[in-house]
Amino acid sequence: MGGLDEAVAAVRGFNRVYTRRFGLLDQRHLGSEFSLGEVRVLYELAHRDGLSAAALARGLEVDPGHLSRMLAGLRRSGLVRRERSAHDRRASLLGLTPAGRRAFDRLDRKANSQVSGLLRRFPDGHRGEVVRALTGVRRLLEPRQGGAPAVVIRNHRSGDLGWILERHGVVYAEEYGWGAPFEALVAAVVAEFAQGHDPAREACWVAELEGRRVGSVMQVHHPQRPGVARLRLLLVEPEARGLGVGRALVDACTVFARGAGYRKVTLWTQSVLGAARAIYARAGYVKVSEAPNTTFGKGLIAETWELDL
Repeated sequence: MGGLDEAVAAVRGFNRVYTRRFGLLDQRHLGSEFSLGEVRVLYELAHRDGLSAAALARGLEVDPGHLSRMLAGLRRSGLVRRERSAHDRRASLLGLTPAGRRAFDRLDRKANSQVSGLLRRFPDGHRGEVVRALTGVRRLLEPRQGGAPAVVIRNHRSGDLGWILERHGVVYAEEYGWGAPFEALVAAVVAEFAQGHDPAREACWVAELEGRRVGSVMQVHHPQRPGVARLRLLLVEPEARGLGVGRALVDACTVFARGAGYRKVTLWTQSVLGAARAIYARAGYVKVSEAPNTTFGKGLIAETWELDL
């Protein structure tokens, strides 16, 4: 066989494994009442509200007639709404109904659990190799031409913990004036993780943008609350904000927590951190308490947020 023939055989072989391992040959996806195509429609509308049917067809690269039939079924089920555009009364825009949002959230949790279960079979090094390989393939199949660069979320490795401490100290000093007390708190969290974390129940992730570290987060067990995980040290560099880095890091924590068997995730933040609080709210976290905090500066309100798994 020539080079191209070998490549074709390799891709087809991978497809057979992929479709079997993820149940894509089943008529209904993720054990639900929906086909894979319908699940993809729900996903797009969950992340891009206000799409026209034509734009959705282009984005999914599906036949408009086939998409129209799927949308009709989803509308009859009360999951998708259609309304006139406020800017062009001739155009109709699509979105999820509250029932559609609940259905998507349920499917999203199932998909995360399925992938988490698969990835947890690999040691950390092999898991990182899988992520890098898939990211590389995606970059080759969908080269970005002037669009936002791809963000890679990976497990931490040597040198990352020192970088996390340094960047927390620098970024929060520059943006909020938090000095040595805040840096000392971060140093204690990093040191405790470095000295003896449990890889089965605790993890640290780093976000990379074109090979540069641009974000991080940790998840550890709560020492006083069995079954509860703590999300800690979420950071997104100023240059990477608006690219979904923070959301991807928080999602990595949620997937890991479910796979590790936690029943709840808790976090501690400050009311002035508006962007981070918006990420937590979108991920399903709810603020459960607040209290004045004078540790880092005047006028701060510390907040505790929690996510039930």
